[in-house]
Amino acid sequence: MAAPTMTVRDTSIPGLLVLDLVLHGDDRGWFKENWQRAKMTELGLPDFGPVQHSVARNATAGVTRGFHAEPWDKLVSVAAGRIFGAWVDLRAGENFGTVETLELGPETAVFVPRGVANSYQTLDDETVYSYLVNDHWSPEKRKAYGYVNLADETLGVQWPIPLAEATMSDADVAHPRLADISPVRERDTVVIGADGQLGTALMVQIPTAIGMTRSTLDLAEPDSFTSVDWSSVGTIINAAAYTAVDDAETTAGRRAAWAANVEGVARLCRIAEQHRITLVHISSDYVFDGTVEEHDEDEALSPLGVYGQTKAAGDALVGQLQRHHVVRTSWVIGSGRNFVSTMIDLAERGVSPAVVDDQYGRLTFVEDLAAGIDHLLHSGAPSGTWNLTNTGQVQSWADIAGDVFELCGRDRSDITSVTTDEYAKQQPERPTAPRPRHSALRLDRISDAGFRPPDARERLHAYVADRLASR
Repeated sequence: MAAPTMTVRDTSIPGLLVLDLVLHGDDRGWFKENWQRAKMTELGLPDFGPVQHSVARNATAGVTRGFHAEPWDKLVSVAAGRIFGAWVDLRAGENFGTVETLELGPETAVFVPRGVANSYQTLDDETVYSYLVNDHWSPEKRKAYGYVNLADETLGVQWPIPLAEATMSDADVAHPRLADISPVRERDTVVIGADGQLGTALMVQIPTAIGMTRSTLDLAEPDSFTSVDWSSVGTIINAAAYTAVDDAETTAGRRAAWAANVEGVARLCRIAEQHRITLVHISSDYVFDGTVEEHDEDEALSPLGVYGQTKAAGDALVGQLQRHHVVRTSWVIGSGRNFVSTMIDLAERGVSPAVVDDQYGRLTFVEDLAAGIDHLLHSGAPSGTWNLTNTGQVQSWADIAGDVFELCGRDRSDITSVTTDEYAKQQPERPTAPRPRHSALRLDRISDAGFRPPDARERLHAYVADRLASR
């Protein structure tokens, strides 16, 4: 006969999981693994990072507590006696108000996700109720609780001991009915660098997000991190970075690049780990040396210059987190100053610029980058690294400049093609960072995850038309 094994079961409430535990007993009593991270997470329990264990002794049968939806996840179980447990989903959405009930003894535990209200009624005297939570309780955090009345008729909970005969607190008796409460608010999404090209697009794509500019949070300033209440944050999208590629080759620029792109990212990682936050970090083609014509997510990092080295270091830090998405992109075009907007200005002013023709890649338009990030966050995509650019033909900078000039009514021949080395010699007074020859990123992984960005040249046509129409 096979030995009993631990199992994890779903319920009618998404994320509310029932654990069938194994009681190892003999004439001395029994022993159980009430929290066993490796086994339970392998079976599908979230690795929810508990930090506080609390125990409630209930002297008599009929003690009834709840419904409380605290701002954390918890694993509830019984150490002695039996209870009747009831749960109500108070999160916004189609499952709002869904009820689940179950009788629990020492052989059963229930994982209760944030936003699901928990209650129980003791069925035996001297019942000991245990709950393991992933945040520290404090009086201030009670303000974020959600409550619903134990006697709410619409919930239809069939309490084994009628509530008129039960022992309840005055506070629990006074809780509002379901019809009178607002759904529990989801944890916030924070966009760092909200006033940048990508940050602006992210705030449009995710209008409920909290935008943080450099005046609110500066990656290079350690003290600025302490001004934020991270306990209410569920996702951080880091769209900020030191991006002055050439200046990073100077002494001052090198220090600034490392301060923001490595030290600042390390602080974000510590915060994300502490508060169970998903960290979305924007990476760059500059983490590669460009010797491969098209880079996949698993290629070894090989940065050429200081900027690329700092981005590679940041990627390595974020990659250690349990909940993360490193979104690698290239040649980003948005509402601010960028290569395409510069070419439009030059075309309209009658200038015939020299543009490098030996660097190859694909443009990335920020609205598509933002949409791809939103897709990763809401599609259940696993943690990891994701290449994300627009699709289509790989082009050189000179090719793209020619396209822009044609769209502006100029001739492609007005663009002079030069090599990277020749271009650098034309500006001897400026430091020039080494750049990857090939910046195109393979998009198979993001496509397999259900997101395929539009063609880059189609986006370029629309972008140039919009810019010209707004003049």
